Amino acid sequence: MLAKLVSECSKDESPDLRWIQFDGPVDALWIENMNTVLDDNKKLCLNSGQIIQLTPRMRMMFEVEDLMVASPATVSRCGMVYMEPEDYTLTLLVKSWINTLPEKVGQNSFIKTTLTNLFDSHLADGCYFVRKNCPELVLTVDNNLAQSCMRILDCFFTPYIEDDIKKVNKDMIEFLSA
Repeated sequence: MLAKLVSECSKDESPDLRWIQFDGPVDALWIENMNTVLDDNKKLCLNSGQIIQLTPRMRMMFEVEDLMVASPATVSRCGMVYMEPEDYTLTLLVKSWINTLPEKVGQNSFIKTTLTNLFDSHLADGCYFVRKNCPELVLTVDNNLAQSCMRILDCFFTPYIEDDIKKVNKDMIEFLSA
């Protein structure tokens, strides 16, 4: 599967960047086999003897589950940064999202404070409720639930996004603050 994906990306002659993303645990044998891809040669050497040269427009991203078997060289070569799940809190996620609010909405301190307070007082309890009472077809973590909630709220903020054609007037923002 990897060989086919890399091969297809290497044949693409468009000027667009091609990203190949890996997720899951870092397997010691697998990552050692990736050494030629990760060094300056940027060649994928397969067990069959086939060699696929990566193009300058190809990038690889590793979203790893853990670094239990990764050597320091692998971590350095991949540019991996590992964050403990407990360090990635809902509060940080909310603060980050608040900073992405449409400009006119985000400038209103009442709206920002209200949203922050609502998330602080209800988000953790809401996630707990979902975990206890709602079966999930695909298991998620609390951060997924929080981001889904924020995406829904983003839909309600789209009328407040200004562009060259549409301007947001002061009355619209004051309505939100009422």
